[in-house]
Amino acid sequence: LIDDGPVTADLVVEETAGVETISPHGDRYIWTRKQGGVRVRGAVTIADRAFALDAPGVVDDSAGYHARRTSWCWSAGVGTADADGRAVAWNLVTGLHDAPSASERTVWVDGVAHEVGPAGFDGLRGVGGLRFSAEASRAHAQNLLIVASDYEQPFGTFAGTLPGVGAITGLGVMERHRAVW
Repeated sequence: LIDDGPVTADLVVEETAGVETISPHGDRYIWTRKQGGVRVRGAVTIADRAFALDAPGVVDDSAGYHARRTSWCWSAGVGTADADGRAVAWNLVTGLHDAPSASERTVWVDGVAHEVGPAGFDGLRGVGGLRFSAEASRAHAQNLLIVASDYEQPFGTFAGTLPGVGAITGLGVMERHRAVW
């Protein structure tokens, strides 16, 4: 349940086992579990407008003991294959859990997960064969000397290609984050 001023949301996420990854990071370990294309249902109210929601989504669970200096680029989203309408979702990253194999880089096609190889990030303009168009963004930079965080996380639309799928159209997020813990 979300209740934050003019925004309320009561959502149910139909979670799956997802894709789990444990990776060394500095002299410690980090963990993540990603779930792509899961159903999200419920009701959202913004000011005086109410919306019913029934849509695919991505779940990102992460924890660990990150290296003191950490930076990554990440993208996740959902969409459809242009050729045949198959449901697709993706999770692409560089900087964390990005070994050549046993990474968190995953493309889901009709709910089936497939690990994919490294995909180059073009800043926040795209990743791999996907081009991104931002529609809304959240960003924050703070430097408290012993800890600092600088991130930008735009949400928007994607068009282009995904490995093993071909051309897709979708919605999702890009993220750039640099941190000192």
